[in-house]
Amino acid sequence: MADNRIKRDQETREKTVATRHWEQPDILPQPDPQPGYQFRWIRIATLGDTDARNISSRIREGWEPCKASDHPEITMVVVESERFKDNIVIGGLMLCKMPEEMVLQRKAHFEQMTKNQMDAVDNNLMRENDPRMPIFNDRKSSVTFGKG
Repeated sequence: MADNRIKRDQETREKTVATRHWEQPDILPQPDPQPGYQFRWIRIATLGDTDARNISSRIREGWEPCKASDHPEITMVVVESERFKDNIVIGGLMLCKMPEEMVLQRKAHFEQMTKNQMDAVDNNLMRENDPRMPIFNDRKSSVTFGKG
């Protein structure tokens, strides 16, 4: 009777490794994380037209354009504009970074703006309230568990 098993010393790791599966790549590559910074892609052009208003507004907010030399992990860099030739620009978007503390301050500012707008809507709604036909404006939710 013939033994058709492979001897242990002839067995290789390549034969036991699971096959890799194809995954769709991200349209915009993510840079390697840097402590203390957050990254964001900022629009610099739409349909080939430079969006100077958006660029200047984001730079005034505190976003700094990232240099291509600082991020060698992003290999597919397309220079679309001579103005941003040293930066990472893909599809009309430029990679920028901002210190995390500024990102948190920016987030808190917009959360406060949203709260103020919601308060204004609530106040306007409650001004129209009539005791004969009350408007219920309850935005709280609760979780209950079944008895058993």
